[in-house]
Amino acid sequence: MKIEIWSDIMCPFCYIGKRHLEKALETFPGRDSVEITWKSYQLDPTIPMSFEEPVGVYEYLADRKGWSLEQSEQMHERVVEMAASVGLEYNFDKAVVANSLYAHRVIQLAKEKGLDDAIEEIFFRAYFTEGRDLASVSELVALGEEAGLAEADIRAAIASEEYAYRVSQDIQEGVNLGVRGVPFFVFDRKYGISGAEPIQVFIDTLNQTQDAS
Repeated sequence: MKIEIWSDIMCPFCYIGKRHLEKALETFPGRDSVEITWKSYQLDPTIPMSFEEPVGVYEYLADRKGWSLEQSEQMHERVVEMAASVGLEYNFDKAVVANSLYAHRVIQLAKEKGLDDAIEEIFFRAYFTEGRDLASVSELVALGEEAGLAEADIRAAIASEEYAYRVSQDIQEGVNLGVRGVPFFVFDRKYGISGAEPIQVFIDTLNQTQDAS
C-alpha cells in the first residue's frame, strides 16, 4: 500500500495528522508493507523569504484571516490542546513565521534518500516545539544533518532550481487530485483523507484500502 501525504511544515494539523496516521498504523496488520511518501505543498507562498523583524504566528494569522489578536490566540489554544492529545508540544509563542520553500527543497532531497519521513518529523518539531526559523539556511543545514543529509547536499538543494521545480510539481499534482488544503492523505490513489481526522478514520481507510487491493 502506498500513502502519499501533501503537507506544509507550517501546518499545525499536518503534524497532528502525521501522528494520527502513525497511531492507526500501530494497529494495522499490514503496516510493514505500507510505503509513505511526503509531497510538498505551500499554504502561503506569498510569505517573504526574510523579515526585518520576526513575525509571530498569532499576528500572522490574525492579519491573514482578518481576525482580532484575541481570536487568533484562542484558535491556537484549541490547536495546542488537540496536539497535546497525541503527545505533541506546540509552543506558538515561540514559533517564527517562515516561507517554507527552502524547507521543501530539503524535503525533496531527503525523499531521494528515503529520509522524507524523518525530515518531516524533524522540521515539524523544530517549527512547532522549538521555534526555529525554517527559512534560515543555517537552521535547515543543522536540521538536515540531524536527519542524515550532508551539508553540501543540503546547501546545493536549497540553491537548486531543479529542487524548486520538484516542489512545484508536487503542488500541481496535488491540485490535479483536488487538494485544496493540507494535510491531504491519498491511499493507493483510491481513497483520500483531508485534514487531521480522528485516528479511527485512518484505521477504517487503511482497512478499506487493503480490502480493495
